[in-house]
Amino acid sequence: MANSRSWEKIFDDYSILEHDFDESPFPISAAQIKRACQDFRQTGEKEVRILCKQDSREDRPEVFQKHGLFLLPIKNGHYVIIRGEGYADIPQIGEDVDVYSSKLNFQLDTAKVGDSEMQHLDYAYATSLIRSFMDDPTLVLTIRGRKYTPRFDFRVGGQLIEVSGVQTEVDAGYEGEKRVVLIEAKSSRTANVIIRQLYYPFRQWQAHTEKKVVTLFFEKSHGERAYSIWQFEFTDGSDYNSIALVKSGRFRILDK
Repeated sequence: MANSRSWEKIFDDYSILEHDFDESPFPISAAQIKRACQDFRQTGEKEVRILCKQDSREDRPEVFQKHGLFLLPIKNGHYVIIRGEGYADIPQIGEDVDVYSSKLNFQLDTAKVGDSEMQHLDYAYATSLIRSFMDDPTLVLTIRGRKYTPRFDFRVGGQLIEVSGVQTEVDAGYEGEKRVVLIEAKSSRTANVIIRQLYYPFRQWQAHTEKKVVTLFFEKSHGERAYSIWQFEFTDGSDYNSIALVKSGRFRILDK
């Protein structure tokens, strides 16, 4: 499993498994991680950014999986190791595909060049698939790229976590008359995703608007121009684990 050797040494160096995770998360810094892994030769075994990238349950090193742990950033260069469920399932939608007629009255030649997540997301927006899925014709692109969170706190189980100045990135964000829609996009089949990728941007933009903030997960099907969209909501904005699926759909766009 990825980075398991490095994390075994980190856990040994700081006696992490002796910590009572039912009482509190275990704080760890980038400096501590770097110090513990300084003698490893390969970049992937000592680079903090790589070691802390655990975007799916399967990406977690063995020690995390064995003991039911996951990792969250809380500020620049600082993390916490938490016992609990850190990931949300992305359920399969099924084989049926709805044919969606583009709202454009011409074809987009440039949208067919390449295969990036951003390109497919832009195509879905340009044809008004995103607006139609949300039943909101007022949505316009206003958010893209990396930003830093304000200070906020939330619960994981019975534990309180405080976050400040963590870098987030949304693949696209749209604002309409009554809502803000944030999208996390992937270009291949994803079985589960760390909730942080949806929750941190949700809390970040919730602090800047009184409009309803909606989170979508967007995926382009491998080998075909079909798009799957899942809408999630957080039923309790201060609870990391309150994520719930609202609706989903799978679409093939028909150009005019």
